[in-house]
Amino acid sequence: MAVIMAEGLTKVFNGLKAVDGVSFQVEEGEIFGFLGPNGAGKSTTIKMLCTLLRPTSGRAMLAGYDVVKDPHRVRSSIGIVFQDDSLDDRLTAEENLFFHGLFYGLPWELIKERMEEVLNMVDLAERRRDLVRTFSEGRRRRLEIARGFLHHPKVSFLDEPTVGLDPQTRSAIWEHIHRLRREKGLTIFMTTHYMDEAENCDRIAIIDHGRIQALDTPENLKRQMGGDIITLEAEDKGSLAREIHALYGIEVGEDEKGSLYLKVDNGAAFIPQLAGQV
Repeated sequence: MAVIMAEGLTKVFNGLKAVDGVSFQVEEGEIFGFLGPNGAGKSTTIKMLCTLLRPTSGRAMLAGYDVVKDPHRVRSSIGIVFQDDSLDDRLTAEENLFFHGLFYGLPWELIKERMEEVLNMVDLAERRRDLVRTFSEGRRRRLEIARGFLHHPKVSFLDEPTVGLDPQTRSAIWEHIHRLRREKGLTIFMTTHYMDEAENCDRIAIIDHGRIQALDTPENLKRQMGGDIITLEAEDKGSLAREIHALYGIEVGEDEKGSLYLKVDNGAAFIPQLAGQV
């Protein structure tokens, strides 16, 4: 059963299509991901689904409600972890959660019960009465995730949930997210530009220039790629591209940012070989 449905969803800013007619569905209980570079349209799509932006055209439904016609019911069905820190660092962890519960109309006794639950899930119970300004970036991110799940939303949106964090903290946060999905049966819609992080998803939509370029499971997408993409920076890009082609017969392209790229079957084996030759 689809809990999110988008048909031809489009957003135009000053004549520029930030999102260009995207269509997809997200099943109940699924971890669904948008993978793409900065500026690809990931956050703009989430903002339309969360009623923070009105679509220029197209249609989107969330938990059975139209995002334009019934925004209040959509908002009551979702939790959001924004890319940027939105905690009040003058309050304690407990106080941030308490006010969030009040905003969603939860009774005090239920807020206390849920706070205990989510703080334990993200291993912050012992820091509950500490000011958020004393938290590390990783602890802040875990508290943001706990807050987003406090009211038991039908759909949780995670916009770049681990951006800027070290690999160990990223791994710990994903352990918490998977546990919450298992225990609460939540549907999770996340965005990322980390390819390894996207493998946490059941399905991934690769988005670029506001359009979905591919949509499948991580395993199927990797099979379709048929190899690894290596990106290179060089002072003399032309000479490097010609040398690689002469040595290996591989075509070298240049992306829109001016970086060289090439496709090989096994990047881990090819890079040391390349470094010893050029």
